[in-house]
Amino acid sequence: MLTSKQSKLLDYLKNTLKDNNISPSFDEMRKFLGLSSKSGVHRLISSLEERGFIRRLHNKARAIKIIKEEDYEAPSLPETYSNTSGNSYKIFIYGSISAGTPLEAIQNSEGHLNVPIDMIKNNNQHYALKVSGESMINAGILDGDIAILEKTNDVINGDIVVALIDGQEATLKRFRKKTNSIALEPANKKFETRIFGLGRVLIQGKLVGLIRNY
Repeated sequence: MLTSKQSKLLDYLKNTLKDNNISPSFDEMRKFLGLSSKSGVHRLISSLEERGFIRRLHNKARAIKIIKEEDYEAPSLPETYSNTSGNSYKIFIYGSISAGTPLEAIQNSEGHLNVPIDMIKNNNQHYALKVSGESMINAGILDGDIAILEKTNDVINGDIVVALIDGQEATLKRFRKKTNSIALEPANKKFETRIFGLGRVLIQGKLVGLIRNY
């Protein structure tokens, strides 16, 4: 799920493109959203692009293409479930996690997934999320992969984590902590590192494995 401002901007882009066959300017988007500066618009546009909702044509002015539309509700990251059976480990699988921009964490389980028991390194709870987006492709994480995550906030610099931002948005990124800030790094040069104050980011899990269907 998108945040309210992301959803509002996506609708505005869609309607403007439909009516005028050209995307609005950054200043028009700023005024529509009631923002004080264009930097907020840039962050929202980057978020929508990383999520795979839009694509910017960087060699053209006012050229944004809608790729997909918002299609599910997702309020908060849920409790996890785990159970062993033979050589596999049963965990809940939820909706998509953005390997791109933040999306609101997923509440409703889409069922269970049996994962190889050697993916589970300790007794902590684990869960799975589907990967959406391409911002982590250089770390070997592709759109459509299933991320296996340990539910923990005990992480170190360089770990790939599920980070909850401002209590409502979650994203899959590489974690870097400095004295007064946390950087969430993509693994794709097309996307930007996002930096937050310590109190704005809550770690909800650490990547421990991937499952890919060919």
